[in-house]
Amino acid sequence: MAGKDEYYNKAKQQGYRARSAYKLKQLDETAGLLGQGRTVVDLGAAPGGWLQVAAEAVGERGTVVGVDRQRIDPLSDPEPTVEYVRGDMTDDSTRDEIREVVGGSDGRGGPVDVVVSDMAPNMSGDYDLDHARSVHLVRQALAVATDLLDSGGDFCAKVFDGQDLQDLKADIEPEFEYVREVRPDASRDSSSELYLVAKHRLTGPVRAGDVVEVTIEDMGEEGDGIAKVDGFTVFVSGVDQGETLDVRIDDVKPRFAFGQPAE
Repeated sequence: MAGKDEYYNKAKQQGYRARSAYKLKQLDETAGLLGQGRTVVDLGAAPGGWLQVAAEAVGERGTVVGVDRQRIDPLSDPEPTVEYVRGDMTDDSTRDEIREVVGGSDGRGGPVDVVVSDMAPNMSGDYDLDHARSVHLVRQALAVATDLLDSGGDFCAKVFDGQDLQDLKADIEPEFEYVREVRPDASRDSSSELYLVAKHRLTGPVRAGDVVEVTIEDMGEEGDGIAKVDGFTVFVSGVDQGETLDVRIDDVKPRFAFGQPAE
């Protein structure tokens, strides 16, 4: 109870709508999710505690979009950076509205830097069922994130620990540079919740382990060959300019990849 009282009282004293605001603060401190000028989409944002934290972090140059099927009461302070979308995150119309809010009047949608979700299922009392439902919510949030995130963007979602956690992580990992588990101190001691933080969205046409045929078009300053796969840059070691060969991809970053000649 002491931990619960500490964060509950702290939220009341500091004007946050929910004690969960401190979870996002701690996640940001641990994983570097927020920052000045970033665009953040908060899924399941009601009652708005995470919106408050995100708005403080992104500042006047940033944008925060709160998405929920419930109405979210607007924040009381001046909030030029906060927008609200009421709807089901799984609906195409809701995603289109998010893009319009982020991208402005042209409707094309601007870059989204971070998608976060603190959603949890309605508790049934059956732990295995609640775990499975939380995994399903994360998968839904992931579908939104991979649709909206800019290259290099980040994703963070709450899930209950359990037997399907590793499979869930395995499904997220190919879409990002890496995924880690984070358990904020602000979570209740008795809770099995944790957060999966996926960093640096990969949008290129290759993944680690792929073998692709490339032509070395140029040489880099470090002596690596430079090839293109659908416009995406691949640095290849131990090759000469003009070679055409099969390359095994070893490591993928948001904007380029590294490879070596396939044996």
